[in-house]
Amino acid sequence: MATKTFLLSFFFFSILLTLSFNLSTAQLVPAVFVFGDSLVDVGNNNHLPVSIAKANFPHNGIDFPNKKATGRFSNGKNAADFIAEKVGLPTSPPYLSLSSKNASAFITGVSFASGGAGIFNAKDKVLGQSLPLTQQVGDYESVYGVLVQKLGSSAAQKLLSKSLFAIVVGSNDIFGYSNSSDHNKSTPQEYVDLMILTFKQLIKRIYAHGGRKFFVSGVGPIGCTPSRRVKIRSEACNEEINSIVVMYNQRLKSMLQELNSEINGVSYSYFDTYAVMENIIQKPATYGFTEVKAACCGIGKLKAKVPCLPIATYCSNRKEHVFWDLFHPTEAAARVLVDTIFDGPSQYTSPMNVRQLVTI
Repeated sequence: MATKTFLLSFFFFSILLTLSFNLSTAQLVPAVFVFGDSLVDVGNNNHLPVSIAKANFPHNGIDFPNKKATGRFSNGKNAADFIAEKVGLPTSPPYLSLSSKNASAFITGVSFASGGAGIFNAKDKVLGQSLPLTQQVGDYESVYGVLVQKLGSSAAQKLLSKSLFAIVVGSNDIFGYSNSSDHNKSTPQEYVDLMILTFKQLIKRIYAHGGRKFFVSGVGPIGCTPSRRVKIRSEACNEEINSIVVMYNQRLKSMLQELNSEINGVSYSYFDTYAVMENIIQKPATYGFTEVKAACCGIGKLKAKVPCLPIATYCSNRKEHVFWDLFHPTEAAARVLVDTIFDGPSQYTSPMNVRQLVTI
C-alpha cells in the first residue's frame, strides 16, 4: 500500500513539473511569488486576527466577480491579479489561506503580501498586525523547503529560476516615518538608507532560495493620495512626503544595479511607479480618468476623512477615478499601471520591462 501511495505521489508531481516546464504559449512563467503590502494583498490579512487592515467587507470588491469582497483593497482586481493574467496564470493564492502547505499548493506560486506591511518589522498602532517583508521572506523560505523536499533540489531550482518574484513595498515605511512625532528619529536620508540596506538583504535571501527573476516596484507619489491631500487646505499633494519617496526610489534603483553586479544570474525589472502615477495625475484624460484627488469610496472631504467602510458611499463612475479609497488605486488605475509594468518603455521600466524579463 505504501509503495502504491509513493508511486501515485511521484506520478502526480511528475505531471505538475511537466506542466510547469513545458509552458503553453499563453503561460510565460511556471509560477509567480508575490511579496509586499496592500497594493498586492489578495487576502492574507483576512487570516490575521489582530488586524483592522482588512478589506473583506463592502464596498470593497464591488466590481470583483460576484461582487465579492475578497480582502483586496480595491473595487475589483488589483495589480497582483493583472500581473498573473499577463503571464497566463491564476492569481497566486494567499499563503495564509492554504490549509495544506504542500508542494501542489505552491507549484504555480504563492502570495505573501499583507496590507500594512513594510520593509521593517513595525507594528502599526492603528492598523495592528501585518506580515512585514522579513516574515514574508521567512514564509517563502519555508515554501522553498517544501518544494525541495517534494520535487528534489534540481527540479525545484529549475522551477524557481524560471518563476517571477514580484515585490511591491515601501509605502508604509515612508508613511510611518512621516507620521512619527519622535524628535530623535533619524534623518530622511538615514531612514531611507536603512530601508534600502534591509531590502537588499531580503532580496539576497530570496536569491539564496532560488529566486532569479525579480520585478521590483518603486513607491508612487503617496503624498498625492486622498489621505494626504485632505490634510492640506488647498488639497495639494504633500511634497514633503513625496521628497522622501523620490530619495528612496533613487536609492532603490541604484541598489538593484549594485545587486545585479554582485551576484550571478539575477535579472530584474524596476518600475518607476512615481513617474507613471505623476503622469496620470497631471494628464488624467490621456488615461481615461477625470478624478485624481478624491477617493471613490469614503466619507467627508475628498471622501478621505473616513475610510471605505460599509457605511460609506461610493462613486458610480469608478473607471474614471484614480483612487478607490484613501490610499489605493481603483481597478482601472491598477490595470493601467500593470500594462506599463509589462510592456512599458525604458522611460518607466529599467533595465527592461516584465515581458522582457520573463522571456530571458
